[in-house]
Amino acid sequence: MDKLYIIIPAYNEEENIERVLNEWYQVAEKAGNGSRLVIIDDGSKDGTFQMMQKAAEGKEAFIPLTKPNGGHGATILYGYHYAIKEGADYIFQTDSDGQTLPSEFWEFWENRKKYDMIIGHRKGRQDGFSRVFVTKTLKFVLQLVFHVSVKDANTPFRLMESKVLEENIKLIPKNYNLSNVIISVIYAKKQKKVKYIPITFRPRQGGVNSINMKKIFRIGKQALKDFSAINKYIG
Repeated sequence: MDKLYIIIPAYNEEENIERVLNEWYQVAEKAGNGSRLVIIDDGSKDGTFQMMQKAAEGKEAFIPLTKPNGGHGATILYGYHYAIKEGADYIFQTDSDGQTLPSEFWEFWENRKKYDMIIGHRKGRQDGFSRVFVTKTLKFVLQLVFHVSVKDANTPFRLMESKVLEENIKLIPKNYNLSNVIISVIYAKKQKKVKYIPITFRPRQGGVNSINMKKIFRIGKQALKDFSAINKYIG
């Protein structure tokens, strides 16, 4: 039996956190063998972490963590390092906005032995034009800079074999904002075994989307600089 750690970053998710927690907790319980649901509060300004602490009562397989605000990518990296340290065999990551379906996890789990990473391919996305535009542009930029074709580099629905992730996470700058993107790139460049499986991607289920076009362009401009620097040492 393999030990699964589900990693979910959360920032100001009062409207979603209880529902998302309960849905993914069932997955951790069913996976068994010491599997854990780990939600990391990224310095929320609302009551997200307090709700997590309250929900943890009576839920042995749930670990609520909190840290100073550092952004989505940094929080994911924090969670990955935590899961590796705790002896996870497999690490799964999704987000706390309720856009993904826990029921679609089990196809990934059943195929875990065949691949180093399984990523959800967001077909028929329902989260708005700006997000789709970013994904298509990102695919083009990654091909241009890294010379790899990555179908859906930043999907927050991915299952990774822990030992392979541990070998490659060292190549990612500390607190890097687009950590999942770079993981996808590293695996592609090193020709790791990666499988894409179509998943449902719903609109945000509550709360406010913190991403807008102005922020997207700012992140994109910085990403181009970062990608060029990172490409020099990931080989």
